[in-house]
Amino acid sequence: MTSSVPSGTSEFQGKHVTVAGLGVSGLPAAKALHARGAIVTAVNDGDDARAREQAAELEALGITVRLGDGATLPEGTELIVTAPGWQPGKPLFRAAEEAGVPVWGDVELAWRLRGPDAAPWLAVTGTNGKTTTVQMLAAILKAAGLRTAAVGNIGVSVLDAVLGDEQYDVLAVELSSYQLHWAPSLRAYSGAVLNLAPDHLDWHGSMDAYAADKGRIYEGNKVACVYNVADPRTEDLVREADVEEGCRAVGFTLQAPAVSQLGVVDGILVDRAFVENRQKNAQELAEVSDVDPPAPHNIANALAAAALARSFGVPAQAVRDGLRAFKPDAHRIAHVADIDGVAYVDDSKATNTHAAEASLAAYEPIVWIAGGLAKGAEFDELVANSAKRLRGVVLIGADRALIREALARHAPEVPVVDLDRTDTGAMLQAVTEAKRLARPGDTVLLAPACASMDMFTNYNQRGDAFAAAVRELGA
Repeated sequence: MTSSVPSGTSEFQGKHVTVAGLGVSGLPAAKALHARGAIVTAVNDGDDARAREQAAELEALGITVRLGDGATLPEGTELIVTAPGWQPGKPLFRAAEEAGVPVWGDVELAWRLRGPDAAPWLAVTGTNGKTTTVQMLAAILKAAGLRTAAVGNIGVSVLDAVLGDEQYDVLAVELSSYQLHWAPSLRAYSGAVLNLAPDHLDWHGSMDAYAADKGRIYEGNKVACVYNVADPRTEDLVREADVEEGCRAVGFTLQAPAVSQLGVVDGILVDRAFVENRQKNAQELAEVSDVDPPAPHNIANALAAAALARSFGVPAQAVRDGLRAFKPDAHRIAHVADIDGVAYVDDSKATNTHAAEASLAAYEPIVWIAGGLAKGAEFDELVANSAKRLRGVVLIGADRALIREALARHAPEVPVVDLDRTDTGAMLQAVTEAKRLARPGDTVLLAPACASMDMFTNYNQRGDAFAAAVRELGA
């Protein structure tokens, strides 16, 4: 996606704008603002090799860059455009507030820079499942013959998508709570909150603040606010939102759907929201077997994606065809191998308790490999809800004691192997111990419920290590 350079003047001509943070969002923001005549200063906390490389790219355009100094408000700043991960309490933002300087995120900038004929946004947020749902949504929209892309927190800058040369009919947009916090003007065509569970509370300050930022996705929705029937907090956010007249609340459920809901009946995904005479009629969309993998939380993702697509007028057949075409990313409940009648499944992406509980609910009996960096999480509810499914547990990582203690309280009969090591080679030992505990028909499930950075670069590397260990075991 190449960024078009605008002609003529703009509201940014001669305006002093500070871009906070480089990376995926900061670089295109700085370039876009510079191209529109702004006097741009980019600041960044880090001063590593990647930051210096990005700084050189911006400096070649005439943009001022300050590395290793993201705390001081540059003199004359009239607007800050921040990377989404920068916390609201940073000194830079406190100084901006005192000076009356507004702060936008890259999503807010993209929204404001849209052209008059810009593609509408179908937006998705939630604690877990965002990326999968947005990818499913994009696959469904493409199956309907629409020009679309999955953008936002998924790794493709929404700014690049909005300013690029490619023309779209509609965009499937993944938005994090960080991005929504800094996007006060965003008004999606339809939006969805998939679920809410404690996460990033150190950033937001409280669960209420976190939920409120998620709920921003519903503000100004035109057609549908999609919520999770099983998570009443998402429906509460719909009630609190100020939407356009005629916009409807549309629920998704794993049960038979009520009026204005999508749900499941006898293995069929069914729509009772976007049909004529929905009091009496329903539309079959796809079979549960069309969802890959057909785990409960992934079926919920598919229903949310279908609801957003249907709100845009997509026919039922495109929902089925899109779901059939969709293939999940690596490390999301990915089946690695079957060895001696035992299935080995990689869900390294389950980096918090909410995601791990959804993963554990998809299998039974389970030998669970868990642990890592807890990020302040508590594990009692997760263990209590999953105890009956556990054949055994293998613990790895820095904060494994927190899970071991929860297991002692809520599943004392379940055998636990506690590996007192945090080197990357621990994964082979973990898989070996899991194999010893497992019986034919069981699933060995890597769903750590923790972040990976104590042992691995990221969850991808952790999942790769698990898959490599399984293959070595099989060989």
